[in-house]
Amino acid sequence: MSTEIRDVVREKYGAAALRVTTGGSSCCGAAAALDGCCDPITSNLYSHGQTSQLPEEAVLASLGCGNPTALAELKPGETVLDLGSGGGIDVLLSAQRVGPAGKAYGLDMTDEMLALAEDNKRKAGVENVEFLRGEIENIPLPDNSVDVIISNCVINLSADKDRVLREAFRVLRPGGRLAVSDVVTTGAMLPEIRESVLLWVGCVAGALEESEYRAKLSSAGFEDIGVEPTRIYRIEDARTFLSGQGIDVDAIAPQVDGKFMSAFIRAAKPIAKTSCCGPSCCA
Repeated sequence: MSTEIRDVVREKYGAAALRVTTGGSSCCGAAAALDGCCDPITSNLYSHGQTSQLPEEAVLASLGCGNPTALAELKPGETVLDLGSGGGIDVLLSAQRVGPAGKAYGLDMTDEMLALAEDNKRKAGVENVEFLRGEIENIPLPDNSVDVIISNCVINLSADKDRVLREAFRVLRPGGRLAVSDVVTTGAMLPEIRESVLLWVGCVAGALEESEYRAKLSSAGFEDIGVEPTRIYRIEDARTFLSGQGIDVDAIAPQVDGKFMSAFIRAAKPIAKTSCCGPSCCA
């Protein structure tokens, strides 16, 4: 199943990149609405001040559900990694925030998105950006090499979220931060309803329940875990997409209304504790 999900994700995002390179948008439009991953999730996430500084193609290729760079409190000189970087919008914004002394990596498994991201990097004229080909379950960076990990509505697409979070923990330096936007759910609902709605919200693999997300982060070793809702989706948000799938939206409204949200998820890798107890450190 994980291979099937990965192939579908790669195909979907490859097609989105090609739409942008031929003058369209990655998501919005009548055809994209049939895919079940258009507005309101991806709309109005970035300010004009942010997008005006970027290549148009980077903005058009955005398929996220939040704005992690606005909330991650990036500092000059830090090294940042974006998991599932797509057309590069969050990498380019991160590069601005960490400055020339810092570094922004983008990791993506889709060749078409990587090509688009490289083109956007060239148009933006930035030097402190590097795009990597790979999967978020197997991050191609050394242990303890990154200060901050960001991601924008990508972890929910993975069929092995535990591995993703363990890999994120591995490459973070002690004291490093995870600061991601993702779709999460709250409360229980019937499995068949959850599956149908996730075609809209999670696109492929599905979102975690909030408490399960916290538990997986803790199991991976993270501490100081926080989940902050940024958008709570009402039944009106889903009506257009679900109605086209032969679902009685009004009948399932009590099961789904307000139970899906975009959230900003924070966590930290603990700072390694020293065992030193000699005169120089235990005065």
